[in-house]
Amino acid sequence: MWSNHINYYCLMKTHQLVLTWIETELSEGRLAVGGRLPAERALAEQLQVSRTSVREAIRILEAMGVVRAGVGSGPEAGTVVISDPTAALGSALRLHVATQHLPVADIVETRVLLESWAVSHARPDSPELAGAARLLEKMDVDAVNVDEFLALDVRFHLALADAAGNAVVSAMMGSLRESITGYASRLTGNLPDWDATAARLRSEHHGILAAVRNHDGERAAKLVAAHIEGYYKEAGVASGGTVPARP
Repeated sequence: MWSNHINYYCLMKTHQLVLTWIETELSEGRLAVGGRLPAERALAEQLQVSRTSVREAIRILEAMGVVRAGVGSGPEAGTVVISDPTAALGSALRLHVATQHLPVADIVETRVLLESWAVSHARPDSPELAGAARLLEKMDVDAVNVDEFLALDVRFHLALADAAGNAVVSAMMGSLRESITGYASRLTGNLPDWDATAARLRSEHHGILAAVRNHDGERAAKLVAAHIEGYYKEAGVASGGTVPARP
């Protein structure tokens, strides 16, 4: 069946031919998450391309979070279809943020939009909220350091997004958070009093979670927007999203 399309794709780079074949197999249901690609040699022969082209395509798919390539023999060998869209989106966003093509301020604004929607649609009975509550308990411990606090903060916000039950929003949220995590961490050096900021963030976290659990999505959305914007404002982020110099 695929051979009928070879001529149509003949102008493609050969690794693109492999990518297109895999996309077609996935979209038509012949490949699914957990399934395995044909062996490298067999796929090269089937598509009439070199094994180098197959390897290049698989490397691209690994970077995109679509497959996991195993080596050797046994149950872990071969290339398995997975689904980790956050990996690719997050990597791309980080690179574009680094080139300053995507201003951090715009990413933060997009995050506010997504998180506001997510908490306003979060299901009060979602099991993810129980996980969010456990994360808050860990954040409430006085001994938790800055890095641990920020890591727990990321997981808390992602748990709230997951409670909305929208896989695309969850993936985008994960990517946005990943792209600015390092930036947010650096901003702590600009805060006048981290302990006071952490205490405020803890209180705001509890308020957001309580609003969701009380079926008050509108209030939760307002609280999460003020929570995110407040952190960056307190850290002195300029309107262009740049980090001010430390004194």
